[in-house]
Amino acid sequence: MIEAIGNQYVVARPVYSTKTFGEEFKKTHRHHKTFLDHLKGCCSCSSQKAKKIALSLFPIASWLPAYKIKEWLLSDIVSGISTGLVAVLQGLAFALLVNIPPAYGLYAAFFPVITYFFLGTSRHISVGPFPVLSMMVGVVVTRVVSDPNASSELSSSSTENDSFIEEKVMVAASVTVLSGIIQLLLGVLQVGFVVIYLSESLISGFTTAAAIHVLVSQLKFMLQLPVPAYSDPFSIFKVLESVFTQIQKTNIADLVTSVIILVVVFVFKEINQRYRSKLPVPIPIELIMVLIVIRRLSLII
Repeated sequence: MIEAIGNQYVVARPVYSTKTFGEEFKKTHRHHKTFLDHLKGCCSCSSQKAKKIALSLFPIASWLPAYKIKEWLLSDIVSGISTGLVAVLQGLAFALLVNIPPAYGLYAAFFPVITYFFLGTSRHISVGPFPVLSMMVGVVVTRVVSDPNASSELSSSSTENDSFIEEKVMVAASVTVLSGIIQLLLGVLQVGFVVIYLSESLISGFTTAAAIHVLVSQLKFMLQLPVPAYSDPFSIFKVLESVFTQIQKTNIADLVTSVIILVVVFVFKEINQRYRSKLPVPIPIELIMVLIVIRRLSLII
């Protein structure tokens, strides 16, 4: 019991002996579950447990009935169109990193989104290929498939036979399926806790190095130089050496076009970021630039 006396507190507690304490506070015996008890709990089934498992496997069944069509539909359509356009263009670009025809990038951009619509748990992300994974798969494709023309760049794909292209696509698809199986097993085993041990400096260094690799890999397309694909360690330096030794063969028209597109996209990205509160929808500058390029190519051809 605690009593306040003036500016002081007086604490009064009863004095217990071992016997009186044991009589007033009797010990409760807790049953510790054995492995068989845990196994029975995992194998037992009830309606509530089945519903919980079904909702965890198909989250769409929980959020779709509560979807507010009048409040959310219009904004979701706008964000879906803008995000989808970026995903399609990224898929086309990342297919070049895998050393396969760009059309297969459309499949990689489309089907993951459809699958995630039913199985996804986040409303704020868009799944699909990304540059680091594309480069890793491209290294495997280059290492496994030998180019009969001693060059694996897609700009000379007209001279490649269909069997060579199909072989590259088969290797890329095999690596993708095997990676998906491994990720599925890791998800079942709940190995995601390993991510908490990755420091911020490690992740920042990894993303920075990946950005540098992606930039270097795109130089041959910007300059239109016949740079072979390397799959051995320190290949980035070999690519740079090959680029600078052939720098005098640069296609000036392609270089100027690439620089103009980079500047325009950068400027409009800044505009979208700075005036995002005033713009009803972000300016789809990527789509606009692609349409302009396609239009120019059609006039040239």
